[in-house]
Amino acid sequence: MAEWWQKPYGGGPAVTTCPLPRPLYFKGNPGGYTPSDPGIDVKAAKRVLCRLGRWPYQDGMNFSTEYTKDFALGKAGGNVGDSGVAGYQRQMGIQATGYVGTNTYNSWRNARIPAELPNGGQPGMDATAVNMFEEAYAIYKGKPTPPPNPPAGKTLRQKALSTALSQLGIKESPSGSNQCKYTSWYGMVGPWCAMFVTWCYETQGDSPAFVKGSRYAYVPYVVSDAQNTRYGLSVTSSPIPGDLVCYDWDGGDYDHIGLFESGNTSSWTAIEGNTSTSSNSNGGEVMRRSRTRSQTTKVCFVRVAEP
Repeated sequence: MAEWWQKPYGGGPAVTTCPLPRPLYFKGNPGGYTPSDPGIDVKAAKRVLCRLGRWPYQDGMNFSTEYTKDFALGKAGGNVGDSGVAGYQRQMGIQATGYVGTNTYNSWRNARIPAELPNGGQPGMDATAVNMFEEAYAIYKGKPTPPPNPPAGKTLRQKALSTALSQLGIKESPSGSNQCKYTSWYGMVGPWCAMFVTWCYETQGDSPAFVKGSRYAYVPYVVSDAQNTRYGLSVTSSPIPGDLVCYDWDGGDYDHIGLFESGNTSSWTAIEGNTSTSSNSNGGEVMRRSRTRSQTTKVCFVRVAEP
C-alpha cells in the first residue's frame, strides 16, 4: 500500500481566497527571475506545506518570510518533511521548479491533509494562511513587485497620525469618568487608549484592522492579532509614523497603546490617549509622550496594513 507521500494529495472544494498574490522565485533560480522579496505570503506558503507534511513545524508556526532555495527545492538529505515546494509539486504531478505560480497555488487551495498526519482531512490552506495570502494580495495584486504608490495623497497611516495630533490636549470629562468623544463614538465607556487609536484610523478611512464598536478597545487583543498577522496587523521592528506602540508597564498584560510619531525602537515619541504625566495608561488626556524602552517591561510595535 502506497504511503501518503507516494500518491497525490486528496482533494476537496477549493478554499475561498484571493488569486495568487504574486509569483515566488528563489535567489539563484535557473530561469533568471528576480528573487522575491520577503513577504507574508511566503510565511503562508510555509504554513500550508507544513500542514501538508512537506516542511518542518516551527514553534507557533512562526516561519520566516524569506523565500529560500531550501524551501523552494527542499533541503539536502531527501526527507519528505523537508522537501518544500518542489516536493509538493512532484507529488501532484506539477513541474518541480520550486517556483510558486497559479497552478501550484490553486492546487494548495484544493489539497487536503493526509489522514496519517495531524489534522487529517482538513484543508492544507487554513483560515490563518488565507488571511496572510489575502493581506499579500492587497500589496502585490498578482504582480512580482508591489505596484508603485500614487504620488498624491496621504496613506491612511499618515492621516490617522495627523488626526491624533489634532486631538492633543483633549480630556475626558468629568475627570476619572472615561467619558469622552472617543468612548461615545465607540459605544462603550471604559479605559480609552485603544478606542482613541481606533477612532483615529476609522474616522479617516476603511482600515482592515479596526471596526467601530468591535476592534479595538483592549490592548492585548491588538498585540495578539499582530503576533498572529490577523486583520492586517503585524509586528514590526522598524516602526514608521502612524504605526502602533503597545506598552506593558508591569510584566502582566499589555496596558496601553499609542500612535508612533518619531524616533526608533529605543526611544520615541507617541501620540497617546488616556494618559498623563502622573498616569501612563489612565490619565484622561490626549498627549505627546516621550518614551524609552527602559520604561517598559515589554513593548510591541505594530504595523497596520493599508486598505
